[in-house]
Amino acid sequence: MEFSFTLITNIEAVGQECKPFSRNTLMPTDTSATGQAHGRPARRKRQALQTSETSPDFVEALARGLRVMRCFGPGVKTLGNLDLATLTGLPKSTISRIVYTLTAMGYLRYHPDTGRYSPGYGVLALGFGLLANLEVRQLARPLMEELAQATGAAVALGAFDGQAMTYVEAIHGSSALYLRLPVGHRLGPDSAMGRAYMAALPAAERDVVLASFEGQAVAPDVLEQAGRDLSETGCCFAIGDWQQGINAVAAPFATITGEGFFVMSCGGPAGVLPEERLRGEVAGMLRETVKKLSQASHEY
Repeated sequence: MEFSFTLITNIEAVGQECKPFSRNTLMPTDTSATGQAHGRPARRKRQALQTSETSPDFVEALARGLRVMRCFGPGVKTLGNLDLATLTGLPKSTISRIVYTLTAMGYLRYHPDTGRYSPGYGVLALGFGLLANLEVRQLARPLMEELAQATGAAVALGAFDGQAMTYVEAIHGSSALYLRLPVGHRLGPDSAMGRAYMAALPAAERDVVLASFEGQAVAPDVLEQAGRDLSETGCCFAIGDWQQGINAVAAPFATITGEGFFVMSCGGPAGVLPEERLRGEVAGMLRETVKKLSQASHEY
């Protein structure tokens, strides 16, 4: 029986015809009186948002600064100018100007004893501002807690940040979970969450998005299977092939809050989530959780 995908469509207004899920429809909401009354997206000069670096609106100087900040991933405490130049491919002179600016603005801290840099507290303020104002996260948390308690699994809510799937909320349901991934953790396209996001995209956008996953690859047959799973069950699965001994299921959905598209996943050790249970009981509970969340969002 083929699944109905009302949860992964872009709904411009309640009662209007649903359109296919597309990352290019993530527009800010019109804050004018007319826009607020009708719940319409803000009008743009372009029909679709251009995300290419060749766009005339792309600010290269800003992009370089953000590339530098992305070098400070988990486990990377400090980096020097040479490290940053190597990681970004930018000239050392450019790196020097960028880190000076970022340090002056509080986004980097300079360590004079080593001549290296680490993230500043200004970065934390940016992240907290996003999380504190993300309504879908607030709606999702109690539902995720219920799901985690019922399954004993780790439940995560994630979104595509332009280069990876990033956790915006994470709940751990059992002390047996040795893989405890926190908010801010980033995953590639081969994870259950990444597969669900990719499978929900229109075919025309899939290759473009896949190429933006920081050079991470996923086998074509894996994506094909993810598409079939999504069509047949409303979920995508990773059975021990993303990380050995870890099974996970994920489901994509859209909210009417204007906050975009998200994926909720439920995963854990194969001993806690054997394949049969994951595909049956757990996938069913995940679908119901996402459905409730989507309905709650539609009442916004």
